[in-house]
Amino acid sequence: MAKRLLGSQLFVSRLSFYTTPKDLQRLFSPFGAITEARLVVDPRTQRPKGFGFVTFESDVDAQNALKAMNGKIIDGRLIFVEVAKTITPEQGDDNIK
Repeated sequence: MAKRLLGSQLFVSRLSFYTTPKDLQRLFSPFGAITEARLVVDPRTQRPKGFGFVTFESDVDAQNALKAMNGKIIDGRLIFVEVAKTITPEQGDDNIK
């Protein structure tokens, strides 16, 4: 499993259901090099759930993006951006429902 720097991955919520992974990358790319931009999709319908993750190569770039994008209106929706939380193997899947 690839190791990422703490704080380099952002959680983006309240996205439009029409946002694509490419849109997400384009939205955050002015802040630095992105290693991954992905949306969470419903496994049954394959439609986006309205949130996703953006991973930057640098913690500094991620922090700059967080400060600039949190609370912005994108595609008519107020989005929220925060540092993604990670679940350690010790926590297991019990906390995910």
